[in-house]
Amino acid sequence: MDSEQLRSSSQRWMNAALAAFAEGPENYDFAVHHAGVAAEHLLKAYLAGIHPALVVDGRHFDSLLHATGLGSHAAPLTKVRTIGLVEAHERVLKLLPRKIPIDKKALEPLADARNGVAHSAIHDSTQAEAVFTICLRLADPVLAELQADPVSYWGPYLVLHDKLVDEQVRQERVAAEALLVKARSLFEQRFEHMPRTERDVVLAAITSKPMITMEREAPKQCPACGSQGWVAGEVNVQGSDGHEGAYLLPYGFYCAACDLDVDSQLISHLGDLDEVVLLDDDPYDYLGDEPPVDEDFYRGR
Repeated sequence: MDSEQLRSSSQRWMNAALAAFAEGPENYDFAVHHAGVAAEHLLKAYLAGIHPALVVDGRHFDSLLHATGLGSHAAPLTKVRTIGLVEAHERVLKLLPRKIPIDKKALEPLADARNGVAHSAIHDSTQAEAVFTICLRLADPVLAELQADPVSYWGPYLVLHDKLVDEQVRQERVAAEALLVKARSLFEQRFEHMPRTERDVVLAAITSKPMITMEREAPKQCPACGSQGWVAGEVNVQGSDGHEGAYLLPYGFYCAACDLDVDSQLISHLGDLDEVVLLDDDPYDYLGDEPPVDEDFYRGR
């Protein structure tokens, strides 16, 4: 549960993953599996740097004893139970909500590919590049938080890393622009023939409430047609200087006027749709009796 040991392990797994990826499709199963392990260890390295208890299964008391320096009262260290990739990502996302570009939904292909290979020897080789790129984009901000040298971490595969990330970003930008073009065309078909006053009444009626069911929504101007749309996402509570706030972390957008429907993969390429929204909600509605999480306090340790 040592942060540096986990980071070093992540680097070794990542180099093995990149080596397998470079060898071609016949080794993509190794690539996605090893990349998933590398991502998990890197996320745990960040968590362990804050406190080792953040990487263990909180339901297992012996593991908590080891994490809190009381291992002499517990079963051997080899019996420690730690969290998996999905939960490690969830914890890091909660601590670094504005810095991690991969949300829970976007992580699924990586987690599914790693688990498919590990447990069933099954994976979709046609999705290997996309899955691999998710891992790379997840790793970069975590490395920055750990103040790790990216040149050292990626080693001889730094150029491959850059090409994969750049190509994925380019593809996403093209896809995002295509969504805008389609939405604008549909908006014109629906409302171009209407008088302005009639159109305003209709738009007000159909855009006044969110059309998607998520954990929480907030109004946001549509980048395609200018109508009121809705960003949806998860709520995160942060505090600083004694002031707490509930923030919406967007991972989706929908506009009823033009049917612009944006998922977590493309939302960052459409203006300010992915910007964190300060809600009017009482943060303690989400915290219960727990005190608010203060990210600055933890990072200053």
